[in-house]
Amino acid sequence: MFKWKRIVAIMIVMAIAGGAVFAMGDKEAGKDDMPKTVIVYSSVDEGNTKKLLDAFTADTGITAQFVQLSSGPALARIKAEAANPQADVWLGAPSENHIVAKKDGLTIPHTGGNLASLQPAFKDPEGYWRSFYMNPMAFAINKDILARSGASMPKSWADLLDPAYKGQIQMPTPQSSGTAYNVVASLVTMMGEEKAYDYMKRLGPNIQTYTSSGTAPSKGVSVGQCMIGLQFTPAFFEFIDQGFPLVVVFPAEGVWFESPAVSILKGGPNLKAAQILVEWLSSPKGQSALTEQKTYFYPIIPGVKLGAGMPAFETLKTIAVDPLWAGAEKKRLVERWVAEVLPAK
Repeated sequence: MFKWKRIVAIMIVMAIAGGAVFAMGDKEAGKDDMPKTVIVYSSVDEGNTKKLLDAFTADTGITAQFVQLSSGPALARIKAEAANPQADVWLGAPSENHIVAKKDGLTIPHTGGNLASLQPAFKDPEGYWRSFYMNPMAFAINKDILARSGASMPKSWADLLDPAYKGQIQMPTPQSSGTAYNVVASLVTMMGEEKAYDYMKRLGPNIQTYTSSGTAPSKGVSVGQCMIGLQFTPAFFEFIDQGFPLVVVFPAEGVWFESPAVSILKGGPNLKAAQILVEWLSSPKGQSALTEQKTYFYPIIPGVKLGAGMPAFETLKTIAVDPLWAGAEKKRLVERWVAEVLPAK
């Protein structure tokens, strides 16, 4: 009897030990299966890209490497590398750029995370892209330069035509900047195409420079290179928070807003990590990081705290622009801008 009890006890110990070994094996296998790196082409400005991806790494343990490219050069590079993709994710650039990438077969769908709960304006219904923040277009005026000039504070798109601002406005070029194309598409929506292009041509003499980067005007206006900068709001709010003499004006006629998106690139080397990043960006943790990391971006899900000085999005007068239309018409509208508006400057 004692002998059988001893045999049974030994068998139980061995079973427990074996189970522990299998459990440890599964745990170690899980570690081995966890992705370690994701490679990102980012059309978000470099500083905010680093803030967001550092927060992602801290939360998930996945290292994020990135190359910062404006939307035009990013799309061109992704196309050039289509046969041998070098990155996993395209981060940023307004959603119409991601619509083009989908149409060209450069991205793949992913429906995980909270895609189903996002508002229709912030996602591709098939999951090819999803937005992860939004920002309105606005003017920033350098109050010191304005005071010295004696000019009045511009309050509308129409006001920007005032000769008092001759050579005093910086804005990006739609040749390389998704921010600038947002301006073009929104003006066409508000005014109609012919009136919009007439307006942009008449604005030409007041443009000091068309910058290649969508965020360069904020730097120019903050340090006094120009009186007025035209772009999306985040850098304006950041410079105001740092003490620069700027005031943000939302034009009376209304503004479109950007809703930059993220896509997974077809054939990228780190698919699982790419999926985790895409899900994290629109999750409550990723959305809270927008404010915690001082990006001054507006979240796309409700209940997330805003950055200092940012008016509630719902208090702004915004206009609706169809992103599918904007994506489909981008090539033609930009080519017309180059042919007609650029020479006017």
